[in-house]
Amino acid sequence: MARKISWAAFILVAALWGCDSGYSEAPFVGGESAQSVAYSRPSIGTTAPAFRLIDLDGTVHSLAEHQGKVVFLNFWATWCGPCKVEMPAMEALYQDFRSQGLEILAVSVDQQGAVVTRPFKEALGLSFPILHDSDYQVGLSYGARTLPMTFVIDRKGVIRQRVFGARDWNSPEARKLMLELLQEPYHAPSETM
Repeated sequence: MARKISWAAFILVAALWGCDSGYSEAPFVGGESAQSVAYSRPSIGTTAPAFRLIDLDGTVHSLAEHQGKVVFLNFWATWCGPCKVEMPAMEALYQDFRSQGLEILAVSVDQQGAVVTRPFKEALGLSFPILHDSDYQVGLSYGARTLPMTFVIDRKGVIRQRVFGARDWNSPEARKLMLELLQEPYHAPSETM
């Protein structure tokens, strides 16, 4: 019962902070709906669009460098209340699964960049990379027109889940999804000469 009350409080707080009301497909299930098709987002089961973005320290990150890991790609902004609400659960997930191959890439769309994201990261005690997409080019390539929006990409670079709105990423369902993806066999492509 306590779990249900805390989740109801989470939804209420997220709605009151007013970023995205959380249009979603089923919480952790893919599938196309009329609304998602209209935005031309990459489909579940397709290769995730490549990108290169800079983090808070000036390091360039690309999706390709994370091949072989499960990538949790989250589009967010510091002014988005639901984004802030879900970040601690993302951190818990990251701490528990990063040694098994999970990488969280939190892509901020804040135009001010590190000026606003660095204090945000420090205040919440986040350890996963914060990347900047201030011109929103990567967000557009993913069709991320609501915040937060999350794509879960498997070890082969294929989009396996797409979630609109904030979630409790430390829930049993989310943890089960991550564990299943992390346990899938992966063989790195062999290099040919």
